[in-house]
Formats: sequence, C-alpha cells, structure tokens
Amino acid sequence: MGRGYIVEEAVEGYLTKLCVQTTVPVTGLLVGQSSLQRDFVVLASRTPQRDDSTPATLDSLDKEWITEHARQVSRMLPGGLHVLGVFIITDGEAKDIQTSLRQLLHAVENLVSSEHLWSPADDDVTERIMLHVNRKTRRIVCKTFDVKDPKSMAKPADWKYQSGVCSSWSMVSCCLHVDVLVPLPDNSSDIEVLDTCLKGSLKAWAQQIETGVVLFDGVKLLEDAEFMAGQKRSARQNYSAQLLIKPLDQRSLRDVTQPCGGSLSLSGTIHSRAYVHNNKPKAKQVEKLLKRDLVSTLVARVRMLVEELLASEESSRGDTERLCLPQRVFTPINTSGPLSVCDYQFSGEDTTELTERLKEMLDIDVTDEDLDTSQEMAQVTQRTRTEELEEGSAPGRERQKNNYFGVAMASVIALLATAISVLYLNDI
Repeated sequence: MGRGYIVEEAVEGYLTKLCVQTTVPVTGLLVGQSSLQRDFVVLASRTPQRDDSTPATLDSLDKEWITEHARQVSRMLPGGLHVLGVFIITDGEAKDIQTSLRQLLHAVENLVSSEHLWSPADDDVTERIMLHVNRKTRRIVCKTFDVKDPKSMAKPADWKYQSGVCSSWSMVSCCLHVDVLVPLPDNSSDIEVLDTCLKGSLKAWAQQIETGVVLFDGVKLLEDAEFMAGQKRSARQNYSAQLLIKPLDQRSLRDVTQPCGGSLSLSGTIHSRAYVHNNKPKAKQVEKLLKRDLVSTLVARVRMLVEELLASEESSRGDTERLCLPQRVFTPINTSGPLSVCDYQFSGEDTTELTERLKEMLDIDVTDEDLDTSQEMAQVTQRTRTEELEEGSAPGRERQKNNYFGVAMASVIALLATAISVLYLNDI
C-alpha cells in the first residue's frame, strides 16, 4: 500500500453533497498538510464554474481554469496548508480519466510552484493525490503521482475518513519587519519583464528568510527535536515565534551595478502563521512551514499591488491617487480544529466582496463576523506622480530621469495594533 491519507469527516460530507447536487462531472482541489508518515486532508473545494463556459465533460476538462483556481487557492492558504491534489466526480470509472488527471496534477504543481521563491527541501513530499468518486455508487479510487517525475506511475493510496483530524493541531505565529529594495527595469510597464525582475530580487530576501534563526517562545530548538515534546498530543497549543535574520553581506553587493528605471521599496511588518499537525512534528519542519508562509504572503501582496499600480497608471498619469495596500484577513473553516484560511483586502473593498470571493474560491460560507481583520489593520496609502519637478522643488537633488516608486507594506505596531504604510511614485 502507498501513502496514507487521513481525511476530515467534513470532506466526506462535502463530496457526498456534490454527488447529490450535480449530474455533470465536477472537479476540485484537496487541501491539507503533508508529513513524512502520512498526509492530512482537511478541505475540499470544487472548481468555480466559468461564466462563459459549458459544464465540463470527461473529454474537455478545462485545465487552464483548474490550474488557475489552484494558484488562487494557494495564495489563500496559511503556512502548513497546501494543495495536495485534485478530485473529480463522474459516473464513469477512474481508469477512463487517469491519464487526464495525471496531466492535470502536473499542470497544477507547475503553476503553483512557479510562485515559490524558496529552495526545495529534501523532506518535501512530492506525491499528489488523484481522487475519483463515482457519483452513483460513491466508490472512491485514490492514487498518487510523483509530480517531480514526469514518467511516474500511479500508486494506490489509503483514503480513510476520521473525525477531529485537526482538532489538536497547534498554531505558530509571528510578525516580521520587512525592509527590501528592489531595482526595476526600464520597461516596468511590461508585466512579464516586471514579474521576472521582482522574482529575482525577492528571491535574495527569501534566501535570508531561509537561513534565519527561529525562536519558539524565546527558545531555539534543535532541528531534530520534537516540536511538541512534553505536551499532550490531544492538547491544542498556540506558540509565538521570532525570526532573526542576518543582514545581507554588503561586500557581495559593493561592485554590483545594473541599469534600472526605478526601484520598489518594501518596508513594514507582516503577520505570518502556520498550522502544525500533532503527529510528532520536528522543529525544522515547523520552521520550514513558518518561513515559507512569510515568503508567500509577501510575494502574493507584491504581485497584487504591482498589478493594481500598472492598471491605475494607464488611467491616472499626472494625478495623486490614494490607494490601500492589501490587508491579510483570516477566517476559520468549518472543521473540528483551529484552522483558518486568508484573503487580501484592498481599500474600498467591502467585506461582502471577501465573503463572496471565499465562497467562489473555497466554497465555504463565511459571514462578516467570521472575518478576523485585527492582525493587520487596513491603511490608506498615497501615490503621487509628477511628470517633471521644477528646479528647487527638491532641495539637494539634481534633475534625474529615473522613475522611483516605493511601497510600504502594512506595518503593524505591536502596542497599538495599528499599521502605517506609504506609497509614492515620482517621475523625476
């Protein structure tokens, strides 16, 4: 027998409901956490229906739409949760669509991992689930593929429902101050060129995060130490963490020069959290989950903000415009444990938009009261653009032709639980 999957009972109820409600093939994502011994599945989310498309058939799975759904969902998952695989509900047999689902699994992994800026670890689990449910008989076929091996063969897996899968999972949280300067290319209006530049620069910061030292409740644990040593496995715990980062070696940067058309300045404090299973996790595994969440939440917000800037520049050159940086908002999911997912809220977005997006992407029902906006307070930012500054308008500066625009991420001040951020864009 291959890998074992311990599945939250709520997932069984969700899949059964989909079998009853629909007569056409239904696809979706399986979300959970991997460990060396087994995986835990805590959430299933169907693929949203495309407005301009007909219902899926076995011969016409919309792989582009399904993989984009996986990318969006991945941005909404805190540390410790990720897309484990895909499911499909049909009237046929699993063998009829195994090849298509194998290709789909590889496509999902390729797109989701393209946004990862961290280095793969030796203990990363690379097997992903292909789950088939027969709508009429409710028969389940669960197989896995190694997504890092294009020639991998399907392996049978054990799919077992259980109540309270994550009821005793622990949460680790921390806040990290960010101060990153990213040089931008001359052609910063080209989204592909800009995206490549951002990824290259942010990867250096991500490497700093990877090599940082994590203190759990003020204590540095040995890598192979059991994270919850001395604690009851049935007891849910919350831990606070602190990440200590070494500054970049300035000697390696001294002789580096490159032409650029501007710079992106990221400064402030971001909130991160990771959920940890209670199956004797090691300290190094918990560190990895927390660090990867820090990197992914910053990268996701930078991408969304740059897209917003590029869109607004096309229509508001020469204006001063007030924008809002995306705020990380959490909401619990309907499980027996403490798990939450997140979304990002821009200024002017009503909470109704958040609840609708959570429903569309994750197929969960959320009310305004469920939204936790206290971790990062929404703040107003300002963007100013001037075509040319007159002499004397900027004392101590000569005229330049470079573009500078800076972004300060939501900066959380611990004592006041508030945030301050500033965004400015100048053609000088």
